[in-house]
Amino acid sequence: MPLHNLHQHFIGQVKYRLKQAQRAVYQDLIDNWSKAINFPLELRESLNKDYPLEVKAEFFISKNNKAVKALITLADGQKIETVLLKNSDGRNSLCVSSQVGCQISCRFCATGQMGYKRDLEPDEIINQALVMARYLKSLNVSNHKITNIIFMGMGEPFLNYDNVIWAIKILNDSEGFNLGARHFSISTCGVIPGIQKLAKEKLQINLAISLNAPTNELRSKLMPINKKYSLEKVMATVNDYIKRTGRQVMFEYLLIKGVNDSLFMAKQLSQIINNHLFVVNLIPYNPTGKFKASDKKQIMAFKKVLEDNRVKVTQRNSFGQDIMAACGQLAGRGSRK
Repeated sequence: MPLHNLHQHFIGQVKYRLKQAQRAVYQDLIDNWSKAINFPLELRESLNKDYPLEVKAEFFISKNNKAVKALITLADGQKIETVLLKNSDGRNSLCVSSQVGCQISCRFCATGQMGYKRDLEPDEIINQALVMARYLKSLNVSNHKITNIIFMGMGEPFLNYDNVIWAIKILNDSEGFNLGARHFSISTCGVIPGIQKLAKEKLQINLAISLNAPTNELRSKLMPINKKYSLEKVMATVNDYIKRTGRQVMFEYLLIKGVNDSLFMAKQLSQIINNHLFVVNLIPYNPTGKFKASDKKQIMAFKKVLEDNRVKVTQRNSFGQDIMAACGQLAGRGSRK
């Protein structure tokens, strides 16, 4: 049975048993019910049979030890990837997948090149957090908690909306993983129905838009979904989202050499980012094929144009390129340990 239906196993039992089970899984981070020594042997055995906690994963660690990728094999043999990013400020951010493959087919993304297989179930999303939380715990270091979860791995989260939100609610639950709602971020290519649904959610989840181009012509070439959800439609929906929620929205912009990194395009981008609750996150591109990364000098010049036009800008550091764990590189395959 899926882990997110764990409560069904405790129907008819005393109420505290379910809370004990949730604490054992999400806080004590056990990987086998035999370690729940406060449970009767018969209960432990039945839980191991119906709700096994093992997650089949192979780990890959970057040379600088700042990124860890887990290649997870699902029950049906499909493979997904999740990446832990250890930030210098002490945060442990986890990039999770929402689908096996992806149907968006962005030209710069390795996941898009592998095609779409299926959606992930809530427990398959939750297990990505559990396997990395167990990994951090095994290191026996003081900074061993996952502080942020970002839906920016394999797949388009809003094309698996219900399962993604279900997983977030369990991970947010005080009786579960107990991670605050503001520590979750969903990155979308601009799936408008998903943005509209999120605006109505009571959870204060962060929204990020994968933009990557300042014009419809270029964005459609890089991201075919723009033909369905144009820049004008996406921006109008985001503005409505802000009116409903009052929450900041981040626009992710992968900088690709000779494609979308000219200073003229920076000026065009500054004209789109015209709300004080908009923030641009510049991301150095990590090669997956025919595209190349922008030069550092060009990135700084691009950033300056935005800042000179009063656009709020952040710049992401590159993590995990040597283990194919960086942005755009996830494709459900192994790499060098």
